Amino acid sequence: MIVHVGSLEPKVTGTVLLLLEEDQVIVVDPGMVSAREVILGPMASIGIGPEKVTEVVLSHHHLDHTFHVALFERANVHDYHAIYRGDDWTSRPAEGYQISPNVRLLETPGHTREDVSVAIATSDGLCVYTHLWWTEEGPFEDPYAPSPAQLAGSRRRILDLHPDWIIPGHGRPFRPDVREPAV
Repeated sequence: MIVHVGSLEPKVTGTVLLLLEEDQVIVVDPGMVSAREVILGPMASIGIGPEKVTEVVLSHHHLDHTFHVALFERANVHDYHAIYRGDDWTSRPAEGYQISPNVRLLETPGHTREDVSVAIATSDGLCVYTHLWWTEEGPFEDPYAPSPAQLAGSRRRILDLHPDWIIPGHGRPFRPDVREPAV
């Protein structure tokens, strides 16, 4: 479930995702929105309070994707190299880490060197939440990417998975064109 579709104009907000699988409640990128109720309200409408969230994934450490992480104080927080909970820090590589049977992390540096993407197997096919694309419309050349070549390689890696949907960091899901050049 997309809790909030991110935008770049007129204000910057991040796309926030909620995944429910078995006994796990996963929030991806609880970042900048106009008020915390933008995140908590849709969750409450289906009976999920912040205390029920078991996992939070941060695609990268920019504030527009992390701002509301503290709403979920009981959750394990995942990033590119560790799992955090309270004052516990467990180092682990993100690559291939299975958060649940149908949700895994992929190391996909591009927007930042520390990016992770979230691969989600659903009944509608493979969805990938990623900041390798800001929106379907662009910007195609990421102005923050430390390495355009690295961004291109990570985009190609995601497209080679043949996802049915890309869920970008600041926009609506879109069906990728696998013929799209990586940069």
